[in-house]
Amino acid sequence: MSRHHWADDDDEPYVVIEKKSGGLGSFLLGIAVGAGIALLFAPQSGVETRRGLARSARRVRRAAEEAAGDVKEKVTETYESARQRVEEKIEETREAIEEKRSQVHRAVVAGREAAQQAREDLERRLAETKAAYNAGAQVARDVRAERVARSASPKGRNI
Repeated sequence: MSRHHWADDDDEPYVVIEKKSGGLGSFLLGIAVGAGIALLFAPQSGVETRRGLARSARRVRRAAEEAAGDVKEKVTETYESARQRVEEKIEETREAIEEKRSQVHRAVVAGREAAQQAREDLERRLAETKAAYNAGAQVARDVRAERVARSASPKGRNI
């Protein structure tokens, strides 16, 4: 069997560092670890240590309150911004719907007017056609009556 040797294929240990965004939890953890290490390495009396712990607790509390205030402010700003965008989109949609509704209404009115005009034109043409037909029929009746009258009169007969 042959074995492949790669340049980077060794058994040396290595460390993988992943970058994550820091947050409030990381901040508070750092403060707590720092305070713990300070307690371990600080040669102070019990009273001094308690005072130091109280000061550290107050600092941590202030930092936590500030961080909470910052988070609250950011959340409020984000909420207000999102609410504003949603309200703008709703208003834009309402305006678009109203414009479409208006366009449809104008189209319906125009269609009705066009249909009414077409009906009036058709009725007028029908009346004209009927009048022309009746006039032509009357002329034909008059011509026929005149022929009948001529053929019935002695002068019009060929004997």
